[in-house]
Amino acid sequence: METKNAVRPLTRGEQETETAATRLIELIEDALSVVAIQSSEVDSLEAIADRIERAARDLSVALRELAQSRISQSASE
Repeated sequence: METKNAVRPLTRGEQETETAATRLIELIEDALSVVAIQSSEVDSLEAIADRIERAARDLSVALRELAQSRISQSASE
């Protein structure tokens, strides 16, 4: 008997989205660490903010591309 719960490989778009989300999570965790130690290094906080902003944009783009891909896929079925 075949199981219908077989895990299919992620598409390229799904992989890119997962990578972008993971990167954003890592940056947020880094930021929380810096905040927790009450670092007074403003430059460090600014750099982290810039990296988080870029990572959030990357995730946003990846999610939109994935949504478009799924819309196109649904239309062709």
